[in-house]
Amino acid sequence: MYAIVRAGGRQEKVSVGDLLTLDRVAAEAGSSVELPAVMLVDGDKVTTGADDLAKVKVTAEVVDHSRGKKIVIQKYKNKTGYKKRQGHRSELTTVKVTSIA
Repeated sequence: MYAIVRAGGRQEKVSVGDLLTLDRVAAEAGSSVELPAVMLVDGDKVTTGADDLAKVKVTAEVVDHSRGKKIVIQKYKNKTGYKKRQGHRSELTTVKVTSIA
């Protein structure tokens, strides 16, 4: 059994026990969060209807908060002396899927 869930602006395929890295979730480590399901596959049965998916609960436990790899952004314009350098690190959360019901 697995589910497709909406997480951090993306859709992810998850099953019970999977570790998943999302954009930062406002929850403390050890607490549980609920992820909205987009599709549920249980053997040969596929559930995609909005009414049926409203009953599906995908629960995950927050394992850790971290920061992603640094991204360096550089802009340069020739012959004008314009140079700009900027960096960015995404705030991430790792969660472990505990149940799909």
